[in-house]
Amino acid sequence: MGRSHALSGWCLGLAVAPLVGLTSVAEVVPFAAATAGYALVPDLDHPGASASRLLGPVTGLVSAMIRTFSGLLYNLTKGPRDEDSTGKHRHATHTLAAAILLGVLAASLGDRGKWAVLAIAATGLLLAAHVLGDWLIIAVLAAVGWSVLGTAVPGTSTADAVQAGLTGIGGWIGVAVSLGMFTHCLGDSLTRSGCPWLWPLPIRGETWYEIRLPRPLRFRTGGWVERILIAPLLLAGGVLLLPGAVQAVERLFDATSIWLAGR
Repeated sequence: MGRSHALSGWCLGLAVAPLVGLTSVAEVVPFAAATAGYALVPDLDHPGASASRLLGPVTGLVSAMIRTFSGLLYNLTKGPRDEDSTGKHRHATHTLAAAILLGVLAASLGDRGKWAVLAIAATGLLLAAHVLGDWLIIAVLAAVGWSVLGTAVPGTSTADAVQAGLTGIGGWIGVAVSLGMFTHCLGDSLTRSGCPWLWPLPIRGETWYEIRLPRPLRFRTGGWVERILIAPLLLAGGVLLLPGAVQAVERLFDATSIWLAGR
């Protein structure tokens, strides 16, 4: 579900950015790109996931360490009715607790300055681009360029625009990380396997209780529902949520209506 996870993180990032005061294109697009990237991080607990293969042996080693930790945590905290499982995939990293913890860590690192924010945001961007394609990197660069061209301050350079964007999202980089990871958990809750994101809250004798939709509404990972329905809807939402996109569509619709009326 890598593509769906990244697209859902992208959409949520675009939707949340204005709510936290990020309004310029140079702020909104990098924020959403970071959210999209960190929506892939929970699957570091699977050796075949995009995040685990991003940097070859390096991320492969991180993945192995996470799986080992997740298995130990599962065995230490499982309830009397938890299933007999290795506790590696869809466990430790697929929790609200993990999303909050990594978000707090990212926020504390972001407080160290713009370079720390840049490193965190760039990591998210690379993760997302690995799944969605290089167009995402182009979109971020275009957002910065648009900010430079559209600025009202004479003499503003690309470096100034980047710095302004990083300053804007700096206080919210931890939110982007947490949102991305939690979006992943919500996405997995739509599937047949579910996701234990409420750990360690005990539910029906399970501390790793899989939250999921009613049986008729669940879909299989990688199945036709995800490929034909969910992914296209997320892609459309990811375009329409861009700053000014709805207004551009409305203007296009109005212009088309006028042209048709004049024929």
